[in-house]
Amino acid sequence: MAACEVCGNDYALSFEVHAQGAVHVFDSFECAITKMAPICEHCQCRILGHGVEVGRRWYCCAHCARSADPSSAELVADHA
Repeated sequence: MAACEVCGNDYALSFEVHAQGAVHVFDSFECAITKMAPICEHCQCRILGHGVEVGRRWYCCAHCARSADPSSAELVADHA
């Protein structure tokens, strides 16, 4: 068993995530998302999908990127 680094729960089914040279231990996807998912710079939601990067800033979707930076309108589009 290993303790979750977010909530401290010592759980038999905890899991490791290896990212950028570090090892993280979590007891749930919720805790992993809380610790690791980037936050949209416009609406502040957690980015769970691919997200949109504009000028080294991350957004959850093209709408948020365009809302935060109208000059990016030509650069970003959601895929349908």
